Amino acid sequence: MLSYALKRLLGAVPTLFFIITAAFFLMRVAPGGPFDQERTLEPSVMANLNATFGLDRPLHEQYLMYLGNLARGDMGPSFVYRDFKVHELLGSGLPVSIQLGLSALLLAFIVGATLGCVAALRQNSWVDYLVISVATFGITVPNFVVAPVLALIFAVWLDLLPAGGWQNWSPEHMLLPVVTLALPQVAVVARLIRGAMIEALRSDHVRTARAYGLPTRRIVIYHALRAASLPAVTYLGPAAAALLTGSIVVEQIFGIPGIGRYFVQGALNRDYTLVMGTVIIVAVFVVLFNLLVDLAYAALDPRVCYD
Repeated sequence: MLSYALKRLLGAVPTLFFIITAAFFLMRVAPGGPFDQERTLEPSVMANLNATFGLDRPLHEQYLMYLGNLARGDMGPSFVYRDFKVHELLGSGLPVSIQLGLSALLLAFIVGATLGCVAALRQNSWVDYLVISVATFGITVPNFVVAPVLALIFAVWLDLLPAGGWQNWSPEHMLLPVVTLALPQVAVVARLIRGAMIEALRSDHVRTARAYGLPTRRIVIYHALRAASLPAVTYLGPAAAALLTGSIVVEQIFGIPGIGRYFVQGALNRDYTLVMGTVIIVAVFVVLFNLLVDLAYAALDPRVCYD
């Protein structure tokens, strides 16, 4: 297992290199620049700024210089937040995004798995139809619709929760953004678990367990759910990477100081280094969580073995 994990990590290096290269050149070919403003700067000031940040050099030299700095762990200075390095900005926002995303991920898996199991055990009943309807609604309604509606109901009309802001591990501030992030994932997990659970309940080993007179709860939890969770685990790999690196829409609406805010500001202001840093973090999380998904497969399914 350890050798397989090491091989996967080494194999991810070319993938990350390709992502960094593609993101670097795509950022440079986009129209506009980091120092473009409504009021045009003096040519001498613009020349000094470009020279300070190395933007006056040929594109291939900028690329090689960026790779060299990145190899030393330096993501460079921010072009917009000029008193900060990129790693300082992302270091302050990433813990907040991880806290928010991890809470949403746990909520999505627990609630989604529960609803999927209930729907599978009550297949073709009104409970099953209700779960499918709610799941379909959760998938189709986007976050930028759910977030304002929840804020309007619980913050404005009922005055129960704050409409924005953030305090570490404060339930009042976490509840609305976590629920907003988790709702689409709950719907997807519920549908995946329902379909896989129906198939698992019809499998031979579950029928054998029923023939031996095992309680239904034990059969569902220890036999059927283990096999039914495989599709959900596959989906949660990229979903976890997206949630743990922050949701741009949710963080903007609720005023959460995560890395999603920096990504938006960096893209709008052509802050090359800040956008590159965000892209690298997201790519690293995707690679790591895909690896964790493969390792979880081996733990959940004894037929899977990595040499």
